[in-house]
Amino acid sequence: MSTATETKQAIKGGEFLIRDTAANEIFIPEEFNEEQRMIQQQCKDFLAKEVWPRLDEIDSMKNPQLMPSILDKAGELGLLGTSVPAELGGFGMDFNTTMLVAEVIGAGHSVAVALSAHTGIGTLPILYYGNDAQKQKYIPKLATGEWKAAYCLTEPDSGSDANSGKTKAVLSPDGKHYIINGQKMWITNGGFADVYVVFAKIDNDKNLSAFIVEKSFGGITMNEEEKKMGIKGSSTRQIFFNDCKVPVENMLSERENGFKIAVNILNIGRIKLGIAALGGSKQTATQATRYANERKQFGVSISSFGAIKYKLAEMAVKIFASESAHYRASQNIDDAYHAFIAGGMDSSKARLKALEEFAIECAILKVHGSEVLDYVTDEGVQVYGGMGFSAEGPMDRAYRDARINRIFEGTNEINRLLTIDMLLKRAMKGTIDLMSPAMAVQKELLAIPDFGASEEEGIFVKEKKALANLKKAGLMIAGAAVQKFMMKLSDEQEIIMNLADILIEAYVAESVLLRVEKLIQQKGEKAVEIQKELALVYLHHAINKAAAAGREAISSFAEGDEQRLMLMGLKRFTKIDAYNLKEARRKIANYIIEKGEYPF
Repeated sequence: MSTATETKQAIKGGEFLIRDTAANEIFIPEEFNEEQRMIQQQCKDFLAKEVWPRLDEIDSMKNPQLMPSILDKAGELGLLGTSVPAELGGFGMDFNTTMLVAEVIGAGHSVAVALSAHTGIGTLPILYYGNDAQKQKYIPKLATGEWKAAYCLTEPDSGSDANSGKTKAVLSPDGKHYIINGQKMWITNGGFADVYVVFAKIDNDKNLSAFIVEKSFGGITMNEEEKKMGIKGSSTRQIFFNDCKVPVENMLSERENGFKIAVNILNIGRIKLGIAALGGSKQTATQATRYANERKQFGVSISSFGAIKYKLAEMAVKIFASESAHYRASQNIDDAYHAFIAGGMDSSKARLKALEEFAIECAILKVHGSEVLDYVTDEGVQVYGGMGFSAEGPMDRAYRDARINRIFEGTNEINRLLTIDMLLKRAMKGTIDLMSPAMAVQKELLAIPDFGASEEEGIFVKEKKALANLKKAGLMIAGAAVQKFMMKLSDEQEIIMNLADILIEAYVAESVLLRVEKLIQQKGEKAVEIQKELALVYLHHAINKAAAAGREAISSFAEGDEQRLMLMGLKRFTKIDAYNLKEARRKIANYIIEKGEYPF
């Protein structure tokens, strides 16, 4: 007899495009247990006490010890050891719980960046790739914050092409040390880190190797703090390695495995960045709601105006939908991890394998979460009006700090390209069967639509059909593009970006529909009326955006009868019944205005 857990574990990364998912297969944030809610509140209390009252002081960078001292306090609360096993001094939380921590701390501006760099890209390479001696030496001190960590990958001439780095490592004549020489830039926590994960090429190797480098090893100098548009309170330095002697036992993993380490750690960084951006989005939406309620014009609160209600509702729609997708994916990652463990895999390898399995979803969510934050902060400025442009108001910092998220952890352009590249590679390997569904869609294009089909009964029947058709639109265009360009499709980045947008919208729209369907099953439709409106508004947005992306893609490569057939197919596959979106948004906005904050 199949259990829900077994069903979840059968889900493969990227498979959502060709597989129907049932509501009971996904995790929703409403299902967090009491212990997780306590951890969530502890994180909120930390921000309220240690971070938000000191944001100006943090951003001024006048006290170089301030950020390390805040991380020390986070360490005392256990916030630096959430992913670390208990035997190494941490709390061994499941992935979903660490996502919840990342979400809440995401509203901490520069502190969120410093904390996530330490716990994520600074600590996890050692935790997942280190040998026992390395883990025993470094992880307990990183988990408490006694030692701070930084990650040294990017170089002046290697941005998105990380493997092109020029930093060199040469074995010393006595064979006891690697001598590292090179320059790294944009290193978060660089100014105060005790331990660096450094990527360099040994001799003339094709691929990077990774090393654990302590500041105390010597041969390390750095420039002054970078002057940045936003996240001004996070330490960002250029770091120079000048004959830095690193013991040979401090190589991380195997020679030339550094690029693989970097790629796999970025999978974690991407989904964590997406959920942290949502934490920032919720805080900004709450601030905008409160200001709209307080600000009077023409004798009434501006929250009573339809144009402001539109903005508040749209913020909520995007946040709620993106949150649904993030926790759906993080639970899939947890389920895959437990399945690998049950199969006898080592814990660290199982965690990396689970994240690698859902690398497509991680890339999707990094893009979506960061772009939702950009939208929310931009509209937050607009709700505040003139005060939104003032450095005295909260939107100034929120707006500037948001912008880096579309560049961090691989630009959104790179991540869009990756989603399609990874999907097609899995199809070529036979991991995911895209060919059969794509061929079925081609046949459907030539068939006469059956308008007399009887309607099924259930929740969101029409909406699920519209969603299934949206996926068919993506398969239709992807199939035709692959046939047209074959191996040269990678040169057609504009078309790939269009396809990625369809893929992203299909995943997020399905996630929010499934979340609300599950809520209806648990609580009844009347109890989640507003959440249902959130899902329906998002679905209409998703289909409209996908239709526009689809038209652009088709017009880019198809001609004549093929173009006409595909455009007709796109019109059929992106059809959705009219819905009064204005009234839906007003219901959402009125609910939010009454609550006085982002309430979901």
